[in-house]
Amino acid sequence: MLASVPDELFGKVDTGTTAWMLMSAALVLLMTPALAFFYGGLSRQKSVLNMMMMSISSLGVVSVIYVLWGYSMSFSGEGNYLGLFDNPFTYFGLDQLTETKAVGDDTLAVLSAPGSGLPAIVFAGFQLTFAVITVALISGAVAERVKFGTWLAFTVLFTTVVYLPLAHMVWGGGLLSHDENGLAAMMFGTTDGEATVAPIDFAGGTVVHINAGIAGGILAIFVGKRLGFGKAAYRPHNIPFVMLGAALLWFGWFGFNAGSAGTANATAGLAWVNTAVATAAAMLGWLAVEKFRDGHATTVGAASGVVAGLVAITPACANVSPVGAIALGVVAGVAAAFGVGLKHRFGFDDSLDVVGVHLVAGLIGTVALGFLAKDTGLFYGGDYRQLVVQAVIALVALLYTGVLTVIIALILKPFGWRIDKESEADGIDNSEHAETAYDLV
Repeated sequence: MLASVPDELFGKVDTGTTAWMLMSAALVLLMTPALAFFYGGLSRQKSVLNMMMMSISSLGVVSVIYVLWGYSMSFSGEGNYLGLFDNPFTYFGLDQLTETKAVGDDTLAVLSAPGSGLPAIVFAGFQLTFAVITVALISGAVAERVKFGTWLAFTVLFTTVVYLPLAHMVWGGGLLSHDENGLAAMMFGTTDGEATVAPIDFAGGTVVHINAGIAGGILAIFVGKRLGFGKAAYRPHNIPFVMLGAALLWFGWFGFNAGSAGTANATAGLAWVNTAVATAAAMLGWLAVEKFRDGHATTVGAASGVVAGLVAITPACANVSPVGAIALGVVAGVAAAFGVGLKHRFGFDDSLDVVGVHLVAGLIGTVALGFLAKDTGLFYGGDYRQLVVQAVIALVALLYTGVLTVIIALILKPFGWRIDKESEADGIDNSEHAETAYDLV
């Protein structure tokens, strides 16, 4: 209500931009329950509730963390310690953000457009939803065998020491950003106080998908294989759940990508269109691989292709043409369809293909900008430097997340990662939650 708006905000808040960002944040928030359906449907009947709970618990834990110290670590603008993170206590609890001017008018200027008229508390809410789904994505790699309490502890540690610093590095003026002290500036110099060749990650190729993909792969190796991996068939127990989850993810992803424009403008429109067509092309690419390789185009393949396309276009959605988005989508869909076989080739149990989809497609989307980015990509500007910058930020994100995920896994090892064999055979839903998804009498 207007009566609750501080006097200094009148005439400065852009209500259109604020409404756009609130709706975008709501769409991104929907993606985590959507992921619960997607992962839950892919799981076996005796594990579906635990799989869904791993996503829903991330929504609970990460939301609280983000309000307390998460936003401050990524975006407070105070500190930038070694280019890795900001002061966690600057806006601890976010109460100060409800009393300040709009973003762009004071020290809370965290969007690229000065005077955007967006209250900082709205931007904080939007970014909160990104942190939530990143952790939830990881859970698919260790489905059906991890203690729920250990997973909650991992959520706290991973969010604090991996996600929040990486978000700062890429979006908050840190080491992997356009900042004059960032890696890109060190490589190719600065122009007007910023990196001459700025890294591009519009909505989270490194921060969300490469991050979640490599973390999921490392946890899958660390925790070990499910009982019977390589011998038993792990079939999705509810394919309509999978399709429902994929549909809701696609719907929510428009908030993810178009919302990252920060306002309702032509950039948001381009991101929206690119998100639609890249996803469609990736689905077709995945289905083509299935048809020619296996003889059947499957429903699960269609849903997985949708997710692969969404992942790949995320970093690139505002910097490629619609035709470029289609090309990127096809490549990502085909690559991810083959990528899901990596776990069998290398012998690790990435249960729901977090590596095969999110890491593979995330790397493709991030690095392909070096070729496809309008004006600066190799195919458009004829300049190799964007490709080098994109490859470097992807590599640094891999190394940063990889090393810290190993450390976190080792720290939590004394508490126990795995449920016992009997509980795993009986079903993790019963042992960890004392529930079953279906009362089949």
